[in-house]
Amino acid sequence: MLVFPNAKLNLGLYVTQRRPDGFHTLESVFVPLPWTDALEMLPAEAGQPTSLTLTGRSIPGDLTTNLCVRAYELLQADFPLLPPVQLNLHKIVPIGAGLGGGSADAAFALRAANDLFGLNLAAEALESYARRLGSDCAFFIRNQPVLAVEKGDVFQEIELSLTGIGCVVVYPNLHISTAEAYARISPYWPPHPLRAALAQPMSTWRNTVSNDFETALTPSHPVLGGIKQQLYDAGATYASLSGSGSAVYGLWETGEPAAMQWPAGYTVWQRRL
Repeated sequence: MLVFPNAKLNLGLYVTQRRPDGFHTLESVFVPLPWTDALEMLPAEAGQPTSLTLTGRSIPGDLTTNLCVRAYELLQADFPLLPPVQLNLHKIVPIGAGLGGGSADAAFALRAANDLFGLNLAAEALESYARRLGSDCAFFIRNQPVLAVEKGDVFQEIELSLTGIGCVVVYPNLHISTAEAYARISPYWPPHPLRAALAQPMSTWRNTVSNDFETALTPSHPVLGGIKQQLYDAGATYASLSGSGSAVYGLWETGEPAAMQWPAGYTVWQRRL
């Protein structure tokens, strides 16, 4: 079975409170982005345990504890998943970029195992497993625009579509850990309610929709502000850091981006959504 875990964008991201459990309460709109990895799930060779092979971008850490393996093991603890599987992940979406690539891989591993083994788990059940893997993993089960609240794992419906919008995502080859990002955050309540702000024309978002991590991280990583300004200079209707960084994206409501030059080592993804 072959699936294609996609990235996401954050439209606005506000960290509003620090929770007693050490996490934070946030508010953000998650939107699927059709920039994908490729994940294959096959029966393992006879006598071999479940394992993961990786191609494409490297992922630090032990592959035996990769989120895809952990997702499979969560289901295996509750269901007789036999035979073991061979997971082959071709990593394309950058990690540490605020695009949710690792979370998507985990969620799609759950979805693939559900289909491959005929578990017939409903979306609600898969979301419950996904929440145990990471705060935004559950988003990728249904994979549709939502207003995310609480830890980013409780979803509210929102009428929002970026269909037909031009999009450029720039990753400056800078890994920003979630721990670093949150260490620089000072929670506060935003001046503009996110749902109401996003209901207005996109041309107004520049003044009403923001990402708290952008303010927190740009002083120590000024490249982020430089990318954002370059996207605006190229005609973007709206530009922002995604998630806790370091990818910065621009949206074009009409027209096409003006020509842009980026340093060697940057990864740039561009298409009309």
